[in-house]
Amino acid sequence: MSNVIAQTQPRTDAWVKHGLVGGVIAGVVFAMFEMIMAAILNGTAAFFNPLRMIAGIALGQQALQPGYSLAAVIVVGLILHMMLSAAFGVVFAGVLRSVPTLTGSPVRVLVTTSLAGIGLWLVNFYGIATIAGWPWFPARSNPIVQLFAHTIFFGAVLGLYLNATARRD
Repeated sequence: MSNVIAQTQPRTDAWVKHGLVGGVIAGVVFAMFEMIMAAILNGTAAFFNPLRMIAGIALGQQALQPGYSLAAVIVVGLILHMMLSAAFGVVFAGVLRSVPTLTGSPVRVLVTTSLAGIGLWLVNFYGIATIAGWPWFPARSNPIVQLFAHTIFFGAVLGLYLNATARRD
């Protein structure tokens, strides 16, 4: 009987691997959406503002200033964003793997990861950022853009990837 269960549920290592890869893919899509929206809404000079905000986690609030090294902002912002995206992808995939009813259909996976994206936004921007002293996250972001970015361009992208890979492994 245990062999039947093991054969019908994807292995944990497959979920972790695909969560990692899917998190990075979703992170790239998310970052590009954020950067394009920053330029559309605030002018082309704002294109790197999302990376400035992320880099500010490690470099401090001075990273938000236009005079701060753009090269440092890009390198630190991208590395930190990709690490967090990969970690969140693994966590989301781990939850899906641990709660088999969430993976019963592609729609369930997509809805779960999309809702998790909303939760990620709310916890990170209004919980962790406030506690950690990063007030620029809620203050310098557009809630509508963040809702779309986290729900569709991270959560749904991750869900689509996990549906295409981890569910069938």
